[in-house]
Amino acid sequence: MLRVVSRLRWATALPVACLVNVGLTSVASAHVKWFCAYDVAGQPDGLENVLCPDFEFLTGLSVIALLAGSLLEGTPVGLAMLRAFDSATRLIRDNLETIFRCSVAFFFIAIWGVGGVLLTPELKTDSTWIAAIQLGIAAGMISRRTMPLSALGIFVLYAVAVKNYGLFHLADYPVFLGVAVYLALTGLQWQPFGVRPLDILRWAAGITLMWASVEKWAYPEWSYPLFSVHPDMSLGFTPDFYMRAAGAVEFALAFALVWTPLVRRVAATMLAAMFISAVLPFGKIDLIGHTLIVVALFGIVADDGGEPARLRDTVVMPFGYVGALALFLAAYYVGHAELFGTHIL
Repeated sequence: MLRVVSRLRWATALPVACLVNVGLTSVASAHVKWFCAYDVAGQPDGLENVLCPDFEFLTGLSVIALLAGSLLEGTPVGLAMLRAFDSATRLIRDNLETIFRCSVAFFFIAIWGVGGVLLTPELKTDSTWIAAIQLGIAAGMISRRTMPLSALGIFVLYAVAVKNYGLFHLADYPVFLGVAVYLALTGLQWQPFGVRPLDILRWAAGITLMWASVEKWAYPEWSYPLFSVHPDMSLGFTPDFYMRAAGAVEFALAFALVWTPLVRRVAATMLAAMFISAVLPFGKIDLIGHTLIVVALFGIVADDGGEPARLRDTVVMPFGYVGALALFLAAYYVGHAELFGTHIL
């Protein structure tokens, strides 16, 4: 019996180790459009190539790792981990609104200082009134009363970016919409239908990262120049397999953000570590560009609210994960084919 238990422990530990080992590497965290040439309208890798044995293997590892976390959550160990999270993050939790307001102000002052940027480094603009909106958004963080106006400013910038670059490109960044909703609802002190502002931000972050994961599978070649500059980051894997693994790790952790408390807090910790680890090799562009999502992840790590885990969450988790994976793949490839006339397979 002890041998069986020992083998089961290894069976669950190995996928988690694989996810951590691959996940905490910087190429996976750097947003490729900020550093490499790309073509949003170009032909993505067909689903016949994406849905290969490696992809199936990595998906299986992801499901096992998520199941392990879900099963752990209701145990004494899982409850102890939640209490440890609560204790370690109390300072963040008690000051989250202030931290978020300061971070939003920093972000928009920084991109105003860089100049010629709408929301992210590749979204360029030469409009002077865009700069005025960015400063206005930052100024609105001074008072809770003006936070909804700052939220409106973010919606305006996002709409301008959609007009200039297209909806498909901006599908990379729904986190900005989540930030805007968080600011508006926090400023108004309103929880529509009992939904907390942080929950909306958490879902926006999860959707953003799941979509970005599909892009790693669809266009792995966009990241290949990064391996020439940072060859050690491939960990000895081929670039093709590495990008599949990076996408699998990111998708699993992003999906975890919309799951149960312990699973999402562990996932948010790992994702925040990934983004922070990317700052050293990729510099201030990466630091500024990922500021808001990192702060959102800190908020998720510190969050002690939400519904507690139940047995049915563990039972339905594999189906939810596979369903989310199929949904995002279908949305990406079908949407791309409709907009740009590319092939799905």
